[in-house]
Amino acid sequence: MLDVILSGASLVFTWPAPAFLLAGIAIGLCLGIVPGLSGLTGMAILLPYTFTMDTGSAMAFLLGMFAVTTTSDTLSSVLLGVPGTAASQATVLDGYPMAKRGEAPRAFGAAFTVSAIGGVFGAVALAVSIPIVKPLIMTFAAPEFVMLGLLGLVMVGSISGRSILSGLAAAAFGLLASMIGYAPQGAIARYDFGFIYLLDGLPLVPVVLGLFALPEIIDLSRHGKPIARNEALADGQSRLLDGIRDAVRNWWLVLRCGAIGTYVGMLPGLGGAIVDWIAYGHAVQTSKDREMFGKGDVRGVIAPETANNAAKGGALIPTLVFGIPGSPPMAILLGAFLIQGLTPGPAMLSRHLDVTFSLVIILVIANILGAAVLMLWSRQFARFAYVPGRLLVPGVTLFVLMGAWMTGNQMGDWITLLVFGLIGVAMKRAEWSRPAFILGFIIGPIIESSLDLSIQIHGFSWLLRPACLVLAVLVILTLLLGIRTEWKKRKQRRRAGTDTAYIENPEGDPALTTASSAILGLIVAALAIYATVTSLDWPWDSRFFPLFAAGPLVLLALATARQDWSAARPRWPGAAALAGDWREGATLFWLGAIVVLSYLIAQPLVIVVAMGAYSLATFRRRWRLALAQALCGGLILFFVFDRLGGVLWHPALIEAPLSWLGWT
Repeated sequence: MLDVILSGASLVFTWPAPAFLLAGIAIGLCLGIVPGLSGLTGMAILLPYTFTMDTGSAMAFLLGMFAVTTTSDTLSSVLLGVPGTAASQATVLDGYPMAKRGEAPRAFGAAFTVSAIGGVFGAVALAVSIPIVKPLIMTFAAPEFVMLGLLGLVMVGSISGRSILSGLAAAAFGLLASMIGYAPQGAIARYDFGFIYLLDGLPLVPVVLGLFALPEIIDLSRHGKPIARNEALADGQSRLLDGIRDAVRNWWLVLRCGAIGTYVGMLPGLGGAIVDWIAYGHAVQTSKDREMFGKGDVRGVIAPETANNAAKGGALIPTLVFGIPGSPPMAILLGAFLIQGLTPGPAMLSRHLDVTFSLVIILVIANILGAAVLMLWSRQFARFAYVPGRLLVPGVTLFVLMGAWMTGNQMGDWITLLVFGLIGVAMKRAEWSRPAFILGFIIGPIIESSLDLSIQIHGFSWLLRPACLVLAVLVILTLLLGIRTEWKKRKQRRRAGTDTAYIENPEGDPALTTASSAILGLIVAALAIYATVTSLDWPWDSRFFPLFAAGPLVLLALATARQDWSAARPRWPGAAALAGDWREGATLFWLGAIVVLSYLIAQPLVIVVAMGAYSLATFRRRWRLALAQALCGGLILFFVFDRLGGVLWHPALIEAPLSWLGWT
């Protein structure tokens, strides 16, 4: 065995593999920082460059990049409240509130430490579990996927948002949104409203960026204040060390979440979507003091960041052992194996065992180096939390727009971004759980396909499978614990005479929050009723899951509306307060103008001019600042997205300026 390990190490440390490993790590760190880009994007971009490489260099390049994207994605999650990748969605819940308190360095210290530990944990688990992993993977089939998905939804819905009712309603709303497009069971178009764009369903990245990024952009534009509003950065180094101490202090949570991440990451097609939420829910449910979760508890950063890095090693296990990709990026890595003449399966555990161990070594090195680099630069990154918000808006908007555009290179992606931006603003104002919505949206198709397959094979007897019964008990216990926790909070507030809202809203009027929630509940209930009525004309296998989601959604949304209507009625806000600040409308108009003008004029030119125009309108008579931001935006669009990313721009009526510049 030692000979095999040494042979694997030689593949990694023989030149030029170390150079490609470092290059992959650098690219992965950059991809993770930019919202909308991810390890999947990086795999797709880098794969063609590996065709002429030797095996060690190719694996070091691809896996080195992939390993660190879920480390650097913490930066945007903490600083902007925007998930850098899908794996850092749960980090937003506590990381962003920490940044608002001036504790971004502390969040970074904890996150980067546990990311390295989680990544090494997953790599070691990959090395030691290969001989015993088959029985564990075979335990989970379609019925267990259904119950595990429901557990994730209930867990997130019951611990996020103002109340358990609104949290579960948001999760069911996400399930319903995931059904847009063709039904997986047949050629039945559902909720497409006559638009060809919707036949394939809504793309994930524009939905995520719309829900999370656009509301924060509007907030930054409206307030104009830095993200961190309370404390200075002078003690940033000590706060970084505090974060490292937090990680060490919570070592038992780190180990548990590492194990969760590794095992859930092994589940093909499902693990990567919910691993951070399961770890976050585990942290909340196993903590005695839960009051600070969602408000800036460092454990809410530690749990998901450990799990999402550990999941990388877990996802490699089914890819190597069975040739079944544990996640979408693993499907591309599987293609890289075949290009290199490697066949996943028994051969990887016998003739190519040295390659398998080289992957373990690459994961360990990449996770440690990536975390170390970010740790060294974390103080500089944290300074962004103290930059005036309106100065950040043009740059953040550029990356958000391009992150959405790169999904499918079509205008429908930008329209989806704007629509879900409006939904995100409404949910944020009403304090409905946007993470619960996204989780429902992501795992909805997985649950529907697994449910249909389970019924076809087992009827309804699958509910009596031992693993399903265990998961069902966990679902019920999670609900009961969530109800019990909320009841205690309401009892405490009633004693304090503050029962007009179920959480304290430090930046607004609680009555406005509850009124907004009541109105949103009525709107969502109406949409769910429409979805129910529309689905009655479809075949049974196509309408079963919409009814499965829409029925509970009607009840949950109406119950939320009734509860919040009663709470807000004594101090119902006026129409002007409900309409919002005029700056919100101005920012939305600016974003909409970019989309509309891109139909007519060269798209990148519109973005560049819009960046300069925003700066000029916001910082009056500062032409140099406006020109500098526009110039930087143009250079990024040209070199990063056009030349390196190979973006296909929307054909416009006026393209001459781009052709003059050699911009295609």
